[in-house]
This record gives sequence, structure tokens and C-alpha cells, in this order.
Amino acid sequence: MSDVITFSDFEKVDIRVGTIIEVEPFPEARKPAFKLKIDFGSTIGVKKSSAQITTHYAPETLLGRQVAAVVNFPPRQIGRFMSEVLTLGFPDADGSVVLIGPSQTVPNGGKLF
Repeated sequence: MSDVITFSDFEKVDIRVGTIIEVEPFPEARKPAFKLKIDFGSTIGVKKSSAQITTHYAPETLLGRQVAAVVNFPPRQIGRFMSEVLTLGFPDADGSVVLIGPSQTVPNGGKLF
């Protein structure tokens, strides 16, 4: 079991929904990954993310897909790429990432609660 946190701890993590608008290969990454541009709406804007999701997804299947991401972590340098948000997913039985997102289309920038 994980450490118990308070609701105020949970509120500090800003998880938002956005739509993937651009996908590029990331061949210089240590593990296979894509460079994503995700539109989080007018308040947050478009942010970049590196995501190790090449096992289950091809670029053409990602375009237009809504995903959840943590938008308030500090940017992280990954090689020559600056990842601005953490795209969220769960591991499958083999440890490959399966993205999470809403089951219906929702406005970009919506906050998880």
C-alpha cells in the first residue's frame, strides 16, 4: 500500500486533459519514445512531452487523442528535448505504457478531480 496523503496533497498535483496535436519520433532517447505536443486549451496552451509509448501506439493513432498529464512539474531535460508535462499511463502486463484519458471528449485544460 502507498503512503497515505491528505486531500490538500492531492490538490497540489495539477492533472489536466489535453489533445495530442503533433507526434514526432525521438530516436535519440535511451528508450523508444515519441515527442508529443499537447494542446491544454487557452489557459495552459500547448506543451511538449516525451512519452515512452511506442509499444502500443503509432503516431497516426495518437493525433487527436485526449490524454491526462501532470502540468505543474518543473520541465525536465531529456537529451536535447525539454519535456514540459508528464503524460500519464498505466503499465500493461509486460510493463509497456497504456495511456489514460477521458472516455468521452471533454474541453482541453479540464482539471482532474
